[in-house]
Amino acid sequence: MTTAAARTQTHGLVHVHAHFLTETYVEAAVAAGHRTPDGMPAWPTWSVDEHLALMDSVGIGRSVLSISSPGVHFGDDAAARALARETNEFAATVVRDHPDRFGQFATLPLPDVPAAVAEAQYGLDVLGADGVAILSNGGGLYPGDPAMDPLLAELDRRAAIVFVHPTAPPNAALVARGRPLPLVEFLFDSARAAVDLVLTGRLQRYPRIRWVFTHDGGVLPLLTGRMDLFALHDPTSPVLDSAALLSRCWFDSAGTPLPAQLPALEAAVGTGRVVYGSDYCFTPAPAVKAQVDSLAAAGWSARLTATTQYLLHDPEEDRQ
Repeated sequence: MTTAAARTQTHGLVHVHAHFLTETYVEAAVAAGHRTPDGMPAWPTWSVDEHLALMDSVGIGRSVLSISSPGVHFGDDAAARALARETNEFAATVVRDHPDRFGQFATLPLPDVPAAVAEAQYGLDVLGADGVAILSNGGGLYPGDPAMDPLLAELDRRAAIVFVHPTAPPNAALVARGRPLPLVEFLFDSARAAVDLVLTGRLQRYPRIRWVFTHDGGVLPLLTGRMDLFALHDPTSPVLDSAALLSRCWFDSAGTPLPAQLPALEAAVGTGRVVYGSDYCFTPAPAVKAQVDSLAAAGWSARLTATTQYLLHDPEEDRQ
C-alpha cells in the first residue's frame, strides 16, 4: 500500500473539497485586484488548528487541501510559478506534520501549460500530493482545449486525480450583475468545463484521469440529454452517450446537495462516484455542520466515506 493510499484508511468522512490560505497567497491575490474573493464579502481566515477543530467537531477524518478560485495565476507566468510552488510547499508541510489528517491537491499555474506540467510532476513525485487541482478555466483556457493536451497526457499516464474547482468564466461581470460569482457563475462554469471535455473527445482520449467536479456537477445534470440531442443534429459529432461518459467522473457534495442536487445528479449519471466535500474555509463552519448533519440524516455519510477512499486509492497497486 502506498503512503497516499494508507492515509485514506481513517475514521470519519474523507474530505476532498477543503481549502487553505496563506498570507502570501492572499496578499498576491489582493495586489492583483482580488480584494474580495470572487465577489464574496471578504477573504475568510484559515489555520491548521481551526481546520482540525472543524474536522473534529463534525466527524471529518481527513481533509485534502487545495487552493480555491481565483487560483495562483494573475497575469504573470513567473509570478504564478513561484506562487504555485509556495502554496504547494506549504500544504506539503501541513501534510507532513499531520499525515493522518491532511492530504493535498497540488495547484497548477494554468494557463501556462509547460509550467503546469512541471508543477504536476513536482507535486506528485516530490511532494507526494494525492492529485492536482485546476480551475474550470485558467484565464479562459478550458480543459478540453488542444493546448491542454501535454498536461492531460501526463496526468493520464499517471492515472492522476484532477480536482476541477469552479471559477468565473471570461467576462463574468457582464452576466453576474454584481452578484457573488459562486452563486450562479461557478455552477455553470463547472458544467462548461465538463461539457468541453465530452464534446472535444478528451474525456474519452484520456480515460485514466480521475476527474472530480464540485457541487454535484453544478448544472451539469440538466445538460446530458441536450448534449446527446445536439449531437444528433451535427453530422460532425459522434453519437454521444454523455451520461455514460460522465458516470466515469467523480462529483463532490459541496454546497447544497440536499434536497435537490444529489437527486438530480443521481437521475442523470448515478451517484456511485459522489465524494464528500464542504468548501471550507470559504463555507463557514456552521454551514459545514448543517450540511454534514443533512447528509447523515439521509444516510449518506458511510457511503461518501467509502467512495472517497476508493477515489484516493492508487490504481497502480492493482497492476502490481
